[in-house]
Amino acid sequence: MSVIDSGSFSEGTGLFSEGAGWEPNIVAFCCRHCAYAAADLAGGLRLRYPASIKVIELPCTGKFDVLYALRAFEDGADGAMVSG
Repeated sequence: MSVIDSGSFSEGTGLFSEGAGWEPNIVAFCCRHCAYAAADLAGGLRLRYPASIKVIELPCTGKFDVLYALRAFEDGADGAMVSG
């Protein structure tokens, strides 16, 4: 998977005008050995989390570059999370 999945994020008109069914699109940048392993374990245990959360595996959170988050926002993400 590429660093930023260029999948389709929903195009909204504004933060407060989305309606009750609106879910934010979150991109989670996760360390391979810590947070990504936890997300993988959650999947193995069949725990559910919203489909609007996209998990991106990084070799380490030290590898994270702010340009990754900026690219996610350019592609329509509503939020970005860095987790190690």
